[in-house]
Amino acid sequence: MAIFEGSGAAAPAQVRPVAELTVRGLVLGALMTVVFTAANVFFGLKAGLTFNSSIPATVISMALLRGFKSASIQENNIVQTIASSAGTLSSIIFVLPGLIMIGWWTGFPYWQSFAVCALGGVLGVMYSIPLRRALVTESDLPYPEGVACAEVLKVGARPGADEEAPAEGRAGLLTVVAGALVSAAFAVAIATRLLASDVMKYARFGRSATGFDLGMSMALFGVGHLVGLWVGLAMLLGLAIGWGAAVPALTALHATAGLAQAAAEQVWSHDVRFIGAGAIGVAAIWTLVKLAAPVAGGLRSALAASRARREGQGGILPIVERDIPINIVGLVCLASLVPIAWLLVGFARAGGLGASAWSLAIGGVIFVVLVGFLVSAVCGYMAGLIGSSNSPLSGVGILAVIGASLLLVAEAHGAAGPSAIHALTAFALFVTALVFAIAAIANDNLQDLKTGQLVGATPWKQQAALVFGVLMGAAVIPPILDLLNHAYGFVGAPGAVLGRALAAPQAGLISALAKGVLGGEIDWSLIGIGIAIGAAVIALDEGLGRIGRPRLPPLAVGLGIYLPMAVTLMVVVGAVAGHIFERRAERRPGTEQAKQLGVLLASGLIVGESLIGVVIAGLVVALRNPTPLAVVGASFQGAAVALSLAIFAAVLFLLYRWIARMAEKATPVSSAAKRT
Repeated sequence: MAIFEGSGAAAPAQVRPVAELTVRGLVLGALMTVVFTAANVFFGLKAGLTFNSSIPATVISMALLRGFKSASIQENNIVQTIASSAGTLSSIIFVLPGLIMIGWWTGFPYWQSFAVCALGGVLGVMYSIPLRRALVTESDLPYPEGVACAEVLKVGARPGADEEAPAEGRAGLLTVVAGALVSAAFAVAIATRLLASDVMKYARFGRSATGFDLGMSMALFGVGHLVGLWVGLAMLLGLAIGWGAAVPALTALHATAGLAQAAAEQVWSHDVRFIGAGAIGVAAIWTLVKLAAPVAGGLRSALAASRARREGQGGILPIVERDIPINIVGLVCLASLVPIAWLLVGFARAGGLGASAWSLAIGGVIFVVLVGFLVSAVCGYMAGLIGSSNSPLSGVGILAVIGASLLLVAEAHGAAGPSAIHALTAFALFVTALVFAIAAIANDNLQDLKTGQLVGATPWKQQAALVFGVLMGAAVIPPILDLLNHAYGFVGAPGAVLGRALAAPQAGLISALAKGVLGGEIDWSLIGIGIAIGAAVIALDEGLGRIGRPRLPPLAVGLGIYLPMAVTLMVVVGAVAGHIFERRAERRPGTEQAKQLGVLLASGLIVGESLIGVVIAGLVVALRNPTPLAVVGASFQGAAVALSLAIFAAVLFLLYRWIARMAEKATPVSSAAKRT
């Protein structure tokens, strides 16, 4: 069964009906939703980063749908749209675990968690519709992931390339699968403790302490390959600011005692992360300022299209400009406010804030609507600039929780005792989670809509698929979160076991900010230092842009300061290695295919490790054993470090060489096909 799209009343015979929004596409997208959402939830909680699942979902979809004669590039686009939007909704993990960390929840109540994801996600889809015109149709933003995904789709659907396209499709699928299997096997080896999970060294220099921590994660390496050299170098600059300057200075200033590692990590956790928060916050505000004019233009364009439909001219609109009508968008947004208000009232009453429940709910709804749209614009712009995997979700989450907490300060002062402040802190996190769901979906949707524009998709059908993906993601995220909470727990949560608990760095930082603002304990001077650093990086970035040099994204610098070094250092390594691979590919035949296979390999590395992490979490819960696969003890640690480094480097070198040779072998066939 398929829903077909013609070219409108003006030219009904010009376009052959094409399968686009189909039942089989929805089913396939739903199945991939479970896989990619589970992978993204685990990886995000472990590393503080999520990945865009569009490209691996596209490759899998093309391979599975190729046997259907009616399958089309637009149908494959719908499948990746569903899988991508659901996977991106998992970014809610940057906020929601904060309720566990502050001791408000002990698990994730299914219907409350589902409602936060679903309502915020649907609003995110609606907000992305007018933003599409401003940030996709009428802008020159590069949308690296959206363009790359469109190129993969075009390769798989190239007319007249019956021999070449399947071969390229098989090579792409083989690359994703190989990357996933290798990274999964490496993660299992780490779980056995035969290989080390980190290579680290900390030391004191007088009263100062610092060090390095390289997380042995193929998934993080893959993220580095995807973000590219200049984002990687920007993160390296953040690392230098955080661990090369701030940590040594603050450990000396505070005269921190104890082992070098404990002293450095304590200062980073309690002080340096807030400097990073300030840097990320000012970068997000700067983006908002730059977006005001294009967003206003997009709204005007959407209203003009709505008027054309009312006047009976909708048929003359190009297919690629047919969004869900703006009046329906407005009605859906208004209809969403009722369940959001009900959700906030119930949360406030359950927390003992019944007397203020309605005033808190009304204020929360206004905050969600207004701030949600603003952060959608910020994230959409940054997704277009550097990719949705790198857009400032963390930064806008920080801004949102600080804003929500400041608005609740009056309530905190009027309340009696710390229990009310605790309840207001939880309420601030809950409101921020709704805003975060909006931002995450709008961020990813614009990348998907760029792909749709490039392959001739119908926007309203893609937007309907996005809503479907949101609902599917919202359905599976709560049980996955619950599984991981019971298996590992979260750093900073009551009863969490250090060394086993998942870091969930953004959730920890955001919950700490909420507690600090409402409890009056936050050190604003640290955030001020971060703001000054962020302003300096913005000036540097703008200066580089004006003289035509590669730019250093301010957001990435802020991330380098406040994400754990075990995460960011391996991302930097992956970015540099990926750049070297691409430079060498440019000197050999099959350059473009080699680069495309590099992207697919990186995606496979991320997916494999993330999925095996969820499987191991299931074993932890089922066997009630925190290390169910361990075969050696701590005494093997020294050998494990050496083995990890050697195997990690050798395997990645061989994988890169393998895909480079595949690209070279495919080149003569491709060239011959093009000549004929």
